[in-house]
Amino acid sequence: MDLASIRIITHDVDRLAGFYEAVTGTTAARPAPVFAEFRTASGTLAVASTATVAMLGADAPKPGSNDSIIIEFLVTDVDAELARLQDVLEDIVLRPTTMPWGNRSTLFRDPDGNLVNLFSRPAG
Repeated sequence: MDLASIRIITHDVDRLAGFYEAVTGTTAARPAPVFAEFRTASGTLAVASTATVAMLGADAPKPGSNDSIIIEFLVTDVDAELARLQDVLEDIVLRPTTMPWGNRSTLFRDPDGNLVNLFSRPAG
């Protein structure tokens, strides 16, 4: 079994896809107006409209209500990435910090309030 993707359900696919295009520096694949994908060698981040889960009724995910997931991107230089994104980010939760286990991380929220972690592993 392989993890195929993580999907964020949102009320505004264009806004969230645009945000992740700025974060990743790549253009989203948009097979339909209600769906966007960011494919990497190690996994896919998908962004989808509430319309894509409407058949789940009351059990459908609720946009902007995540309080338990962190979307993580491995980067080469955390400080440089934060500097590049400074004008795009509205809610920086943690400025670049070296964690006790050696990773360097910065955390911020996307427009729907989901936590995003850009991190690098220690050299060596």
